[in-house]
Amino acid sequence: SLPAQDSVTVLGQVCCDSNGKLNAKSVLLEAGPDQGGQQVQVDLSELKEYSLFPGQVVVMEGMNATGETFVASKLYEGLPLPFYTSNVKMETDEVSEPLSVLVACGPYMPSDSLTFDPLLDLIGVIVRDRPDVCLLLGPFVDSKHEKIEKAEVTETFEAIFSRCMESIVDGTRSVGCHLVFVPSQRDIHHHFIYPQPPFTLPSLSKDQTQRVTLVSDPCTLLINGVTFGLTSTDILFHISAEEISSGTGSDRFSRILKHMLTQRSYYPLYPPVEELNMDYEKFQSFAQMPLTPDVLIIPSELRYFVKDVVGCVCVNPGRLTKGQVGGTYSRMLIQRSASSEDGQRASPCLAAQVVKI
Repeated sequence: SLPAQDSVTVLGQVCCDSNGKLNAKSVLLEAGPDQGGQQVQVDLSELKEYSLFPGQVVVMEGMNATGETFVASKLYEGLPLPFYTSNVKMETDEVSEPLSVLVACGPYMPSDSLTFDPLLDLIGVIVRDRPDVCLLLGPFVDSKHEKIEKAEVTETFEAIFSRCMESIVDGTRSVGCHLVFVPSQRDIHHHFIYPQPPFTLPSLSKDQTQRVTLVSDPCTLLINGVTFGLTSTDILFHISAEEISSGTGSDRFSRILKHMLTQRSYYPLYPPVEELNMDYEKFQSFAQMPLTPDVLIIPSELRYFVKDVVGCVCVNPGRLTKGQVGGTYSRMLIQRSASSEDGQRASPCLAAQVVKI
């Protein structure tokens, strides 16, 4: 915020000059706490294109002749983190078996009933298709369910959750697939905080626990040499409500997904939406991306999709139920590629689709 007649390059976090929604006239750039946390108004009129949201860390080049307004002439975002590369070298003639993955996101009950009919349909699909891994994201006991909102429930939320888990674990026993459960902010029986700790399932037998993995929201998994980023929190919807853009030419989903990868975070929006109860102490340890995943699973209320964004396959499987009717899930077939001779990562070969239940 010091006056300067020459062009300068500055690093800071985008924020809004009021409590309202960000717009082209309300953009501030805030220095980090190590630099004193100073704020300066930003004039975007000289930028040919931009896409900004509160919390985004950017580098801007420009002039601040008066000390009051920084006139930006160039805007730079960060680079995504490297992809995972295995230290174990695959032989060139060694071909790993393709990995079959099914992905579904709750709610798993129709809005007018506490029965698991859509979930039973999904279990039928799992038994038929026999995937190696099922990634199942919450909500499993949805706080926005009509019956729960109206307090028309005759059993505890924990009992409903246990019934749901038993249906899935017992119903897929014949398949032997590995089950991964991700909690959601909308799971009424679970901790209402982000990042969110894994579920606990003390009732599982020893045989069952061998094929069940309970993870946090968000999390990064390594499955057969392929990395998956998972989050059940609708960051896509949250950023799309706050983002401002001009002249970018790209579609909104791809822009936001690229922001997540270049900001290296599962939740780069700051401040977060009001309904998100953020634990800032845990945020740095559990909500940052340790690497760029090969596959990013990012369920949203926005329309389902499969997109390749800077080499990362991003999948919104949609929700298994939409009100009183069935929704969608996703399935993938992934063939891991051998590393090149210089040890560089080779993208896995991946076929993905979103399917109506």
